[in-house]
Amino acid sequence: MAGGLPPVTLILGGQRSGKSRLAETLIEDAAGGGLYLATAEARDGEMTDRIAAHRARRGPDWETIEEPLDILEQITEHASADRPVLVDCVTLWLSNLMAAGRDAAAEVEALAAGLDGLAGPVVFVSNEVGLGVIPANALARAFADAAGRANQRLAQRADRVLFTAAGLPLVLKGGPL
Repeated sequence: MAGGLPPVTLILGGQRSGKSRLAETLIEDAAGGGLYLATAEARDGEMTDRIAAHRARRGPDWETIEEPLDILEQITEHASADRPVLVDCVTLWLSNLMAAGRDAAAEVEALAAGLDGLAGPVVFVSNEVGLGVIPANALARAFADAAGRANQRLAQRADRVLFTAAGLPLVLKGGPL
């Protein structure tokens, strides 16, 4: 695999914890760049600005594919030993699935099962949303529960799991950085 990246890495952290930058750095160090599989949709000005900032931070060695729903298809098609895939982010993907009326639990299970035998490494970024206040409405609680279950399932499947806080990585599973 590219530069010693494990087949599947999951990077967890809170909002603005440094998880995306860590994922980019791991891939840049391993392969110089990779495929950035973006799940975000620019539905308002603030999200448009976030997407622009992420793009500006990445150099020319990154290819970007925007796919809000069918990420396994893109991972399977584009993963290669010399071009890792970065999926940013799982929690936005989940919110897209829920908004589309799709079965998020079944989609997460299909994703986890579909990661065996990929042609190259994949790094997932996901928010750890369960560390804050319990949401006040049923939809927000359902989303937090779905995100927690998705993170657990992907962590179970991943070869390496990292947690970021204040830009600092902590290895939860797998070998050292």
